Amino acid sequence: MTPFEYLLLGVSLLLLVSILASKVSSRLGVPALLLFLLVGMLAGSDGPGGYQFDNPILVQSLGIVALAYILFAGGLDTNWRSVRPVLGRALILSTLGVFVTALLVGWFIHAVLDFSLLEGLLVGAIVSSTDAAAVFSVLRSRNVSLSGELKPLLELESGSNDPMAVFLTVAIISLLVDPGAKLYHLPLLVLWQMVVGGAAGYLLGKGGVLLINRLRLEYEGLYSVLTLTLVLLIYSGTVLLKGNGFLAVYAAGLVMGNSSFVQKKSLVRFHDGLAWLMQITMFLILGLQVYPSHLVPVTLVGLCTAAFLMLVARPVSVFATLLFTPMTVREKTMISWVGLRGAVPIVLATFPLMAGVGKAEMIFNVVFFIVCSSALLQGSTIPLAARWLGLDAPMLAKRRRPFEFEASDEGKGELVEIEISPVSLAVNRQIVDLHLPAGSLIVLIQRRGEFVVPGGGTLIEAGDTVHLLADRERIDEIRAMFETPS
Repeated sequence: MTPFEYLLLGVSLLLLVSILASKVSSRLGVPALLLFLLVGMLAGSDGPGGYQFDNPILVQSLGIVALAYILFAGGLDTNWRSVRPVLGRALILSTLGVFVTALLVGWFIHAVLDFSLLEGLLVGAIVSSTDAAAVFSVLRSRNVSLSGELKPLLELESGSNDPMAVFLTVAIISLLVDPGAKLYHLPLLVLWQMVVGGAAGYLLGKGGVLLINRLRLEYEGLYSVLTLTLVLLIYSGTVLLKGNGFLAVYAAGLVMGNSSFVQKKSLVRFHDGLAWLMQITMFLILGLQVYPSHLVPVTLVGLCTAAFLMLVARPVSVFATLLFTPMTVREKTMISWVGLRGAVPIVLATFPLMAGVGKAEMIFNVVFFIVCSSALLQGSTIPLAARWLGLDAPMLAKRRRPFEFEASDEGKGELVEIEISPVSLAVNRQIVDLHLPAGSLIVLIQRRGEFVVPGGGTLIEAGDTVHLLADRERIDEIRAMFETPS
């Protein structure tokens, strides 16, 4: 075989081992990302694989592209109805909360270690964002969910706090490289990046929906290619406008995911699979970039910093930023503990390497150690903490319809699912007596794990899931009918 075939064989084997490792992670109750990193480290220069890899430029470039697709898929799969009530709290956590975390960790590293204040703040900025994928993969593996508004709050916070961490990291690196740089323009720069990123994401997300619905492509597979292209266009275009590209792709995904367009279900599934491929590939390469032998000297430093981050910095930032919210102490404690670090900190740790910052290699190794410690210690105890605080809820399995429905630009119909609560006005009433708006039709009822084809005389029961086809402009009105208490 030629060297290229050997490369293909090695890549395919690494991906296969990583996929198998995800099964192991679900049984051990640890985030899959930790095992992906372990596979990469075992294949690297200090592991039995012995592959010599040291290319921070490639790691950073691939990490940026991978994060763009991961954030887009996260936005695409986010239900706006569930996150809208917690929007304000999530934005406070993802901006002010990230800043407070970075400040506290930076102070700790400066006070305890031989780091300047700016170097300490750089480490704090790098590890200040959280990873939702790691959190919810652990919960899914244990069939546990979080009650109330905790799940949507954590989902939106972790999906939107990466931009702030990226900005702080880049800003502090610029101050380290150029000590004469002025600080007074930074608040305006933050505001500009956030406004441009959010606006670009919203407008380009709306434009993407319009383009998909109007383009009428002859081949279904081209719709996937189109959305792949849109993600790169949104990210690069926003960055060229000096906006935050990560915020833009997340916002675009959120807008598109809560709009109707052709091939939506197949595209959501496609980007979910692509996000997994991006995560596996990114963590494998990050694992290859790390030299395990270099982690030994920073073990004590990493453990102390990780402990401070988990037990002091994150809780203080959560309790301080959510001080005037109606959330209980138990809920704030849970949010404090569900602060797993994931891919973003390790990718951001390559930025100092590229910029030639002093102690860049040590910073990279410390950040890597913190991410692994957070994933292992917090990740394995999240279900236990949720049960101890009385905030756990049963994980609802995703329902599968015995048919597929795709919206088109030629009609306004949309198929929605509505769960019937025991106190709903619709309980024990015949469908004909509900007086649904004209053009609305209940096409299927899921009841106790089985599907019922309804007629006008069918009684609605508590716990039913109603699959209803209606004009999308009247869906909120119909939901209100079913959610009205008796």
